[in-house]
Amino acid sequence: MKINRHIFSQILLQIKQGNKGIVIYGPRQVGKTTLVNDLLAQLQLKTLILNGDQRGDWWEALTSRELIKMKLLVSGYEAVFIDEAQRIPEIGLSLKIILDNFPTLKVIVTGSSALDLASKISEPLTGRIYSYRLFPIAQLELAQLFTAYELRSGLEERLIFGCYPEVFSKPDREARITYLRNVTNGYLYKDLLEFGHISNSTRIYDLLKLLAFQIGAQVSLTELASALEINRTTVERYIDLLEKSYVIFRLSGFSRNLRKEVTKMDKIYFYDLGIRNTLIGNFNFLKDRDDAGRLWENFLVVERMKRQTYLGVLCSHYFWRLTSGAEIDMVEEKDGNLNGFEFKFSSKTSKSPASWLRTYPGSHFNTINRDNWQEFVLG
Repeated sequence: MKINRHIFSQILLQIKQGNKGIVIYGPRQVGKTTLVNDLLAQLQLKTLILNGDQRGDWWEALTSRELIKMKLLVSGYEAVFIDEAQRIPEIGLSLKIILDNFPTLKVIVTGSSALDLASKISEPLTGRIYSYRLFPIAQLELAQLFTAYELRSGLEERLIFGCYPEVFSKPDREARITYLRNVTNGYLYKDLLEFGHISNSTRIYDLLKLLAFQIGAQVSLTELASALEINRTTVERYIDLLEKSYVIFRLSGFSRNLRKEVTKMDKIYFYDLGIRNTLIGNFNFLKDRDDAGRLWENFLVVERMKRQTYLGVLCSHYFWRLTSGAEIDMVEEKDGNLNGFEFKFSSKTSKSPASWLRTYPGSHFNTINRDNWQEFVLG
C-alpha cells in the first residue's frame, strides 16, 4: 500500500525553486529513505547517493573537506543524497563547503537521530538549509486513502500496532508484532548508544519500560532514578537523549505563575504506540486492556502534534493541572488564544473545569471523544 507523505509536495517544490539544502529528520524506519527516493524519481536528476551506514571510496573525499577532492566527488551530478548523515564526522562542515561552492547542486540529507546530526549541522549551515521532520504515518496522510468510516474502523489497530510505515504492509497480527520487536531491538537504540556514549543499553530499556507504563501521567524523575538505582541527573540525560532520538516527547504543565498550578513534573508520551506496546509486551485487544484510555490520550496528543507540524501551524502544547485535582489533558496555545482539550475514550463529553474558565477568561474547552476525534486530528 502506497501512502503519500504530507511533506512530499512541500519538499519537492522547495527543491525545484530553492538553492538551499534539504534536511529531513526522523527516527529510523519511519520512511525517510523512501520519501527521498520518491522525490528523486519525480525530479529525474542524476544523483550521487551516499549512505552514512556504508563507507565507500567517497568517505575520504567527503570528510577531507578539501574542495578539490569534493569537486571530483560531485562533478557530473545534479543532486547528492546523503542518507543516515549523522554517522559522518563533522557532516555540517562538509555540507557547508558543498552548498557554498556548488550552488546548482541539489543537496538532500536525512538523519535518523538529532543527537549528532543537529549539533553538527545547525551552526555551519545556518541560513543554508530547510529542515523538515518526518513522523510515523499520520492520520492526516491516511485520510488521503481511507474514508472517515475506514479510519474509524482501523483505530484499534493504530492504538495497538502504531503507525510505522512497514506495519501497514504486514499481512497479519504476528507479522506486525515480529516487525515491531525487530525495530525495538535492532534500531531503537542504535544511534542512541553510539552518540550518547551509553555503554549499558539495559538501563535505557528499563527506563523506557517505566515510561511506557506511565504515559498520560506526570512523571517523577526522582522516583524513576530510585527505581533504576541511578542518579536523577543520569535519568534527565537519558530522557533528553530519548527525545532527541524521536522515541519520546514531553508536555510541560501550563502556568501563568499561579501558586496552585502544577508545573514541576512533565508528562511523557511516545511518538509511536507500536513501540510503546512492544516495550511492555502487550498487544492485547482494547477490550482486554486496562490502559485503553492512556493509549487514546497518547494517540490524540501525537496526532495533533503531527497535524500542526505538517500544516505549519505555530502553536505550543501543554497540560494543565491544579493542586486541587482539576486538570485538562492538553492545552494548545496559538496566536495568544488558549484551547483546552479533554480526551474521553467513549462518546461522553465533559464540562470545562470552572477554575479553568475563571483563571483564563476567553479561553476555550472541548471534549475529544470517539465521535469527533477525526476533526481534531484532521481539521
